Amino acid sequence: MVQDSLPSEPPEALTPLIQTEKLSKTFSRQGVQQHVLRNLDLEIRAGDFTVIMGASGAGKSTLLYALSGMDTPTLGDVRFKGESIVGLSQSQLARFRRRACGFVFQQIHLLANLSLFDNAMVAGLLLTRDRAAVARRAEALFAQVGIDSDTQTKLPAQTSGGEAQRAALVRALINSPDALFADEPTGALDQAAGTAVLDALTQANAKGQTVILVTHDLKSARRGNRVLYLSDGQIAGELDLGAAGGDEPAVAAPGAEADRTAALREFLAGMGW
Repeated sequence: MVQDSLPSEPPEALTPLIQTEKLSKTFSRQGVQQHVLRNLDLEIRAGDFTVIMGASGAGKSTLLYALSGMDTPTLGDVRFKGESIVGLSQSQLARFRRRACGFVFQQIHLLANLSLFDNAMVAGLLLTRDRAAVARRAEALFAQVGIDSDTQTKLPAQTSGGEAQRAALVRALINSPDALFADEPTGALDQAAGTAVLDALTQANAKGQTVILVTHDLKSARRGNRVLYLSDGQIAGELDLGAAGGDEPAVAAPGAEADRTAALREFLAGMGW
């Protein structure tokens, strides 16, 4: 007798987008060994909005850089789509990051002598010479983050911090990266500008973009569906918050937002934050 069974998921759906095994990072300062990451095992699924929190010096940014190939671990492995990126040459890592990773930092790092639009174009043209296709992609992304065509023609110094950071987000997304890595992207912004950047991140994630965000800010952290707390170089705790909402995070039900905030506060209090 043949038994009915549920269809199995394709292998790629079961493979984590990013996976670490016994990831360790040690620095030597004035002859003293500082263990920033210690035998850290982690899986990040495609489509997740993962938030990394922890006290200052807990290793949050170090973990972000190791996951993206911007830093080399002392020991352990980092696998991206099942393939190890540890041991790749610098040129191989550069190609990997250009294709698979997008980056947004607290310092915006736009090219000062190029317009917001051209900053995005330069990044896109690193992967393809199809200027028209890159321009269409840039136009769609600028519209998505709420930057009008007049502002796109301005130099970074002629725009607000929030506009410049949203332009940096467009640049990070222009090549449709597998993962977007964000290190304190709202840290230098006022509340309104920070909210606009967080909305843009949430909207990108709602469209399927994997986001990995380092933050110490409660309002930023509650946008994620998963919160990891780092302590002493290891993951001390994890909270599943569920999805933050759809394409319009600003109109999420107040009660739902209050529940997310309360759950996050309780989790962080338990972590000693």
